[in-house]
Amino acid sequence: MDLAITLANNFLALLDAMAIYILIGLLIAGFLKQIVPDDFIIKHLGSGNISSVIKATVFGIPLPVCSCSVIPLAQSLRKEGASKGAVQSFLISSPITGVDSILATYSFFGWFFTIYRVVSSMIIAILTGIIQNIFDKEEKKVEEEETSSCSCHCSCSSQKSIKKPFSIKEVFSYAYVTLFKDMVKPLFIGLLFATLFTTLAPKEYTSLLFENQILTYFVIILFSMPLYICATASLPIAAALIIEGMSPGAAFILLSAGPATSLITMSVVYKSLGKTSLIIYLSVIAVLSLFFGYIFDTFFSNLQILNFSLEEENSSLISQLSSFIMLALMSYYLIKPWLKRKKESSCCSSGSCH
Repeated sequence: MDLAITLANNFLALLDAMAIYILIGLLIAGFLKQIVPDDFIIKHLGSGNISSVIKATVFGIPLPVCSCSVIPLAQSLRKEGASKGAVQSFLISSPITGVDSILATYSFFGWFFTIYRVVSSMIIAILTGIIQNIFDKEEKKVEEEETSSCSCHCSCSSQKSIKKPFSIKEVFSYAYVTLFKDMVKPLFIGLLFATLFTTLAPKEYTSLLFENQILTYFVIILFSMPLYICATASLPIAAALIIEGMSPGAAFILLSAGPATSLITMSVVYKSLGKTSLIIYLSVIAVLSLFFGYIFDTFFSNLQILNFSLEEENSSLISQLSSFIMLALMSYYLIKPWLKRKKESSCCSSGSCH
């Protein structure tokens, strides 16, 4: 019974630390979705120069997409003629430095670590894109010709972007339905894993695990790169690992490499950009993530970056209300598909389905 109470308290403490920031971040993302035209980014990323890479990185920071929806958007950018380097920069910067992820990073680690994460992620994204364009021997004329041939088969003039009227309803729908529904599973799994780790992992063993700093770096990067770790959902995992003795630099590696290099992302990069592009993409991210993680531990190891504590007993009414809303939304989106499948199964067993 005591274990169950401790698990529940730790889960709520982690949720309480990030709930209000995620809700605010999603709301800002909803407003951005209404304000920023759908074709705004595509118009600026066609060239294969440094400018397109920097634009892809900068545009990827506040763009209202999560780690899931950035993949099809990156594919559409490529089809519209964006350079390989620009697509790679966009894939890195968007999930790591989305507005909801930035605020959630602050909720756990404070402003210094948040700024360090954003700036270093921009550098990683820009350098990856530039290196990709340097190694890219193709002229990328095929995509441009396919795009220009649109006039042979359809009326391209009718595809001009139409400015949509601003809608508060769409703001909330995009924020708390589209975006939140995409992140709910990895977010719940991240909170659950962090809760179990902070509650059950014996510190005398975890401290031994994290004693060798360089070894920890490589273990973390090998662990995080193939897995799908949502940029926001990875935060409680990183916080739990720091509580158990892992260095902030190793946590940075997890938060940097994980969201940008899942097997799904690797597959998309390989199919859309080719084998060489995938090697460049993974190599640069791995090397620079290790570099910036080492830099943080070397120069800022004395900083107390954790912005919360599991031992805190009191929290504000706003934090508690935010946690309740988050918990209600997570429960709804996690239970709804199960109820739907159960209903369909019941329908079929009764012989009323077709």
